Amino acid sequence: MDAAAAASLLPRAAASSLLPRRVLSPLHVSRSGLLPRQSSFLAARCAHSRAPPPHPPLPRADCDDAAAKAHPRLRLRLLAEEFRALPSDADRARRLLSLAAALPRLPEPDRAQGNRVMGCVARVWLVARCNASTGWRMWFSADSDSDLSRGYCACLVAALDGAKPEDVLAVDPADPDLAPLGAGTTAAWSRASTWHNVLVGMQKRARTAIAAREGRHPGKPFPSLVIARDGAVSAQGSYAEAQAMFLSPDESKVSGLVNTLKEKKIGIVAHFYMDPEVQGILTAAKKQWPHIQISDSLIMADSAVKMAEAGCDYITVLGVDFMSENVRAVLDQAGFNKVVVYRMSSEPIGCSLADAASSCEYTHFLREASRCYPSLHVIYINTSLETKAHAHELVPTITCTSSNVVPTILQAFSQIPNVNVWYGPDSYMGANIADLFQRMATMSDEEIAKIHPDHNRKSLSSLLPRLHYYQSGNCMVHDMFGHEVVEKIKEQYCDAFLTAHFEVPGEMFSLAMEAKQRGMGVVGSTQNILDFIKDHVMGALDKNVDEHLQFVLGTESGMITSIVAAVQELLHFYSSQERANIKVEIVFPVSSDAISKTSNGSHHVGSSMATDLDNLTIVPGVSSGEGCSIHGGCASCPYMKMNTLGSLIKICHQLPDKNNKLSVYQANRINVRTPLGKSVAEVGCEPILHMRHFQKTRRLPNKLVHQVVHGNGDKPLQ
Repeated sequence: MDAAAAASLLPRAAASSLLPRRVLSPLHVSRSGLLPRQSSFLAARCAHSRAPPPHPPLPRADCDDAAAKAHPRLRLRLLAEEFRALPSDADRARRLLSLAAALPRLPEPDRAQGNRVMGCVARVWLVARCNASTGWRMWFSADSDSDLSRGYCACLVAALDGAKPEDVLAVDPADPDLAPLGAGTTAAWSRASTWHNVLVGMQKRARTAIAAREGRHPGKPFPSLVIARDGAVSAQGSYAEAQAMFLSPDESKVSGLVNTLKEKKIGIVAHFYMDPEVQGILTAAKKQWPHIQISDSLIMADSAVKMAEAGCDYITVLGVDFMSENVRAVLDQAGFNKVVVYRMSSEPIGCSLADAASSCEYTHFLREASRCYPSLHVIYINTSLETKAHAHELVPTITCTSSNVVPTILQAFSQIPNVNVWYGPDSYMGANIADLFQRMATMSDEEIAKIHPDHNRKSLSSLLPRLHYYQSGNCMVHDMFGHEVVEKIKEQYCDAFLTAHFEVPGEMFSLAMEAKQRGMGVVGSTQNILDFIKDHVMGALDKNVDEHLQFVLGTESGMITSIVAAVQELLHFYSSQERANIKVEIVFPVSSDAISKTSNGSHHVGSSMATDLDNLTIVPGVSSGEGCSIHGGCASCPYMKMNTLGSLIKICHQLPDKNNKLSVYQANRINVRTPLGKSVAEVGCEPILHMRHFQKTRRLPNKLVHQVVHGNGDKPLQ
């Protein structure tokens, strides 16, 4: 598009009457791109010569254009006003194209993989320069293979070129005043993520510039695993090296286990958070024996039923005790009473979150709910059957998972007039749900309706006072994702894909939610995280261009085996065709020195300074919650690590248990009674069945609604 044609597309800027019009021609091409006669953000820049110098000077201090000294946020707001004033989406799209036409192209060497901006539909490159020779001002260049994306780049370069690094950081991507820019247009909607992602990339480079100016060296990166196009895995950092050790397990161990499973008809259900050695063996064994499932807690019980239907006589559960309880109860509900369920330890396998729900404090929380009519208790699936049963007799209860908790609560507020919802026991998840609803209450009615058709801004505002959550329960693993981790992610990984379990603390939740809004993050369950990674890998494979996808794993590190296996499977599926060089990097937000050793086969907390991997006989992980922090700790659940490969092999080899030697490993049926004299197993399963109904119909069952409105009948003494 030539200058004359571009000029014909330029509309009058809404704020132009308030700004000086010191221009030399209808169109002025600066280093930053096209600057129109009446563009609102033109006044934010002093005119330089047409030919950009190799090292552009700073804006002249004696420039009499007051707006030229304006803060970048003001420049962007003026630009947003200009776009807001345009009469139609077509005009806004043409405006972007006109800006793109004059943005200088990056030299081919700068269009390198290292300068790519992740998360954009198109390919976008960003280069920044800031050092003593520039007076510690930021100078940016950007480019894209999409004209609309180039238009967004031109806006940001024009507004932020020459700014101080601190001023670049002060721009809030979520600033509502910038909405006309970040929201894009109907025509440019698919490219609008460029706006946010390029801005975040600029801010990452600004943080690097500040560190360089202050003489600070960047800290060690988090450990990571990189999966190459051919499926090969390379490890960065000792923690990652320890994880990688078990991705290619001993074939003799795999075949030995498979033969035993086949011979004795044994099924295995395991949680994502297993020890990497166990997961490596099970992932390889699953290719030869289909009755192995590694998943989140809800799917474990469903998979056990399918295995029983397929003829398995035994189910081994690798998880914490409430998971084996759930498997036992669900099998009984499905009529498979004769299928024996085994856990992996003779000792209790606890859970900090489940323990919180069985406390006196939680009972007090429920009693408060029972006195507030009408009330519905939404309890996290990761709790014991006894807890669910006792809760259901106090307050009508439905279980939830981290992936369906939000639609469950929204449906309750929609379906039951004036209901009070009491969520527990995870305090972080409860706070995050409240935060999410507050964010939704600022959205448009149309945007809210896409999330839940029966809600709008008014309904969301009205439900907030009736949402209550327990404030004294959390998972010790997700508790690790606190301030220190978040600050390091902001500094070094803000432009990466961010994943976060719904149980993480608020700072990590907010960071991932911000990334989610620009297509760069996910907040949800372990399965949601795995699906998010797979979707983006498939997208990169479909585009067939060189990519380095970087994902920060905001949950327990045990998920890595399933992630690597899923990514390798996708890469292999596409291997029959000539494909681009695609790499997938999984980053662990933990100290790279987070290594635990073993001695004589027993777990204990080892030195965090271990560097000799030859002495490492077991994976990162600790036998207690001590040390689980960014300094020498690990995002690894000590209870889950009680499920050892040795225990699994021992139990499988001794089946059938004719001499009753494995009785301490059996997941026994819960034969205790509730305060009202009912079966704990029966009453505890009812909230799960309510959730099943909701998953199928997207409505709460009539029985549960009746219980909320009219009461459960007789209640235990308060």
